[in-house]
Amino acid sequence: MNHYQVNSKYKDRLFCLLFGTEEYKGNMISLYNALNGTSYTEEDEIELTTLRDVVYIKLKNDVSFIVDSHMSLFEQQSTQNPNMPLRGLQYFSEMYSAYVAKNHLNIFGTKLVKLPTPQYYVLYNGTEEEAAEKELRLSDAFLQPSPPGKFEWTARMVNLNQGKNDELLQKCKPLADYMFLIQQIRERIEAGMVMEQAVDEAVVTCISQDVLKDFLIAHRAEVVSVGLREFDERLIEEIIRESAREEGLAEGKAQGLAEGRAEGMFLAFAKMVREGFLSLAEGAKEAGISQEEFVRRMNS
Repeated sequence: MNHYQVNSKYKDRLFCLLFGTEEYKGNMISLYNALNGTSYTEEDEIELTTLRDVVYIKLKNDVSFIVDSHMSLFEQQSTQNPNMPLRGLQYFSEMYSAYVAKNHLNIFGTKLVKLPTPQYYVLYNGTEEEAAEKELRLSDAFLQPSPPGKFEWTARMVNLNQGKNDELLQKCKPLADYMFLIQQIRERIEAGMVMEQAVDEAVVTCISQDVLKDFLIAHRAEVVSVGLREFDERLIEEIIRESAREEGLAEGKAQGLAEGRAEGMFLAFAKMVREGFLSLAEGAKEAGISQEEFVRRMNS
């Protein structure tokens, strides 16, 4: 089996590789058409607006672009997150600021500045049960009710799992192929396969079945590296939640919850060190403790 170095600073996701680069604008058009019932074909009309370095947010946004006077943002999520409207509002604020600067628009003048119409999609592919589609609203987070139609920001959440939006996947083959790859990885991990082998075997299976074949042949090492990082992050999240439940901290006070999360993070990094995904030095650094303390806690 081939061994690939996991780049811990590489924050792209598999979804970004397939839908967020100039090389694969055809995939963007296909995704946009499937979600909007349109039939655009001109890839040159797409203007990428993906944020590459959002300092105050842990991860940059996944994919965004302008086509047909619409600024569309696509966020792929493997866990349920009711805070996506707030994150989207932050992302669009940055994207509109960049758009205004790029086009030399005067927002302080007396003439109304025209902007691309926003479209915000949350594409869910997690294992928890979710509706086929629903609207996430920023107003649900307000401490006091807001009058209807005032100060609202929404996200259209679309469930990509089997049986939820099969017609959508049929209309967008790159999206269907992406979900097939994710499912192949997930099934192998759930069966107990070591993560690196699970990702690599899933890639081989897809190539043999002509699923994303050209893309995977051209970017195999990169896909494996990104896949390892992405599923490692999911593992960390699962361990944190499980640790909080086991310690009875899920509904505890803030200090107790923080302690549970810290312990969950340590357990996750310890597991990654044992399985060879991180070195001892990297694990200790991520956990924020010395190597000696890291070893002591691993062996306790």
